[in-house]
Amino acid sequence: MPDTYQDYPIRLEADYPPESSRLLALVGILFGIKVLLLVPHLFLQWFVSLAAGIVAFIGYFIVLFTGRYPRGMWEFVLGALRWQIRINAWQLSLVDRYPPFSTR
Repeated sequence: MPDTYQDYPIRLEADYPPESSRLLALVGILFGIKVLLLVPHLFLQWFVSLAAGIVAFIGYFIVLFTGRYPRGMWEFVLGALRWQIRINAWQLSLVDRYPPFSTR
């Protein structure tokens, strides 16, 4: 990495998979079955994202008045974002592993 990126507080590193499932990619492209397989995730994620938005809004005022973001609220919002990223990565065929129903 160039020296200019060393001071960034967040860094994303991903290992390139040794091989990828071509059948899963074909099924996803031709039939759109991946979207159907994600319906339970997308349904639950809608509610979790709504709750995370409300928690983040409330957290804004807590930070405004106390100067600190409560750890539990931060972990909930972070978990919701992680789950959404896992869903997006599988839908876009960046990973072959089906996303778990978990915010961890």
